[in-house]
Amino acid sequence: MTAPVFFRYGARETEYLSARDPVLGRAIAEIGPLRREINPDAFSSLVNAIVGQQISTKAQITVWNRVVAFVGRVTPGSIAALSEGSLASLGMSGRKARYIRSLADKALSGDFDPAALCSLGDEDAISELVSLDGVGPWTAEMLLIFSLGRPNVFSFGDAGIRSGLKKLHGLDDLDAAAFARFRELYSPHCTVASFYLWEIAGMRKVNTVRSPGSEAAETVQP
Repeated sequence: MTAPVFFRYGARETEYLSARDPVLGRAIAEIGPLRREINPDAFSSLVNAIVGQQISTKAQITVWNRVVAFVGRVTPGSIAALSEGSLASLGMSGRKARYIRSLADKALSGDFDPAALCSLGDEDAISELVSLDGVGPWTAEMLLIFSLGRPNVFSFGDAGIRSGLKKLHGLDDLDAAAFARFRELYSPHCTVASFYLWEIAGMRKVNTVRSPGSEAAETVQP
């Protein structure tokens, strides 16, 4: 069995984020270090991401495990050997099965080279990914994090990140402009901020928010 690979970060990133946003810094201290596994195989990671679109994490894990048990190693060849009906029988929608088969066919034909993503910048990699059937900006951004290990990804399309920001800073609403200010605040370590915001979104209570007008509000001014 291959040893798991984890996103690499440390004190440099957390200290930077804590200095930029003391409210987040208190949450980081409260939560402690986080370990997030990544899958350097861009093709299988992308298949997994498509499987997980618009379903719960638990359901994603269930379907993904069925795929792995059925095909063994998830490669363009092993996926292309299956019909869309066979893929759908593993618990995914017919549309997702079609997207995944299309992905495998393009990888085999050379129209899409998963390995080449590593040599592209973030924006170019996202552009390449969203040109594929069934891959939107959120799926592309998650691939940048959980396969390519990119350090500065902050997805406005991710409900968990938005929820974590609102809970952390006591915000009733969070529009695109406000989100962009947080992105600027946390850059170039937005991915680590995302990890903590996902954790915060799932917590019952975060004892870090101060009253309006405090440093929590001041930190996000342009």
